[in-house]
Amino acid sequence: MTELKAHAELLRSLHHGKLLVLPNAWDEASAELVVEAGFPVVATSSVAVADVLGHQDGEKAPWREMFAAVARIARAVPVPVTVDAEAGYGLEPAQLVAGLLEAGAAGCNLEDTDHRAGGLTDVAAQADRLAGVRAAADAAGVPLVVNARIDVFLPPSGIPEADRVAEAVRRGQRYRAAGADCVYPIGVSGADVLGRLVEGVPGPVNGNAGPALDLDTLASLGVARVSYGPRFYRGGLAAMRGSLDELRIAAGTAGPGAGASRR
Repeated sequence: MTELKAHAELLRSLHHGKLLVLPNAWDEASAELVVEAGFPVVATSSVAVADVLGHQDGEKAPWREMFAAVARIARAVPVPVTVDAEAGYGLEPAQLVAGLLEAGAAGCNLEDTDHRAGGLTDVAAQADRLAGVRAAADAAGVPLVVNARIDVFLPPSGIPEADRVAEAVRRGQRYRAAGADCVYPIGVSGADVLGRLVEGVPGPVNGNAGPALDLDTLASLGVARVSYGPRFYRGGLAAMRGSLDELRIAAGTAGPGAGASRR
């Protein structure tokens, strides 16, 4: 627990100062590449981890399988690991925190999508859940870094487009007050909207890199950290698919058939 506490404290400190860049990993090999490249933290992508395990994203994968994958990653690298824990898999805060710490996680993402009922979780209920996670982590003696994801900009959030910025700010303020260390309004692709969110929510904000949001732009907006989600995982599959197509043509084999991938 001493090392894990140190990792959590380091992770929290990296949210203040230079932009924290998180190229997301999905297994031991990809995590080791992140560290070899000089990045100080490994973040996981739930989409990529679930896919490798043979499941779809959106809490379709059993949480024990997901956490076992995290544990393998945490054992493979010497840096803090922050976990995309989706919406918490329906676990009570104390059970969720215990599972994360047992896996070696120093931080986690928790999203406000309700994967069972659909749409967004009520903001008060989500704030209470985040407060419970914070209390459980404090009780365990590890300052787990909680990144509260705000899914207002993702379909089908049910929030009218004209109201999304205000609702994201409202949720961000509530989540920070409940004990979240950072908020993550996922799906924002414009600098103007992201800038308004950074201004409206106290404390660190997580952004996504994109065509209009390169690292310099994100840093200039005051974003604390940037995530890449499953981008590198999908890029690797795309590169393999292209190479296999070239090999298929060279070998004179038939095109995709009954065994074609679901991806």
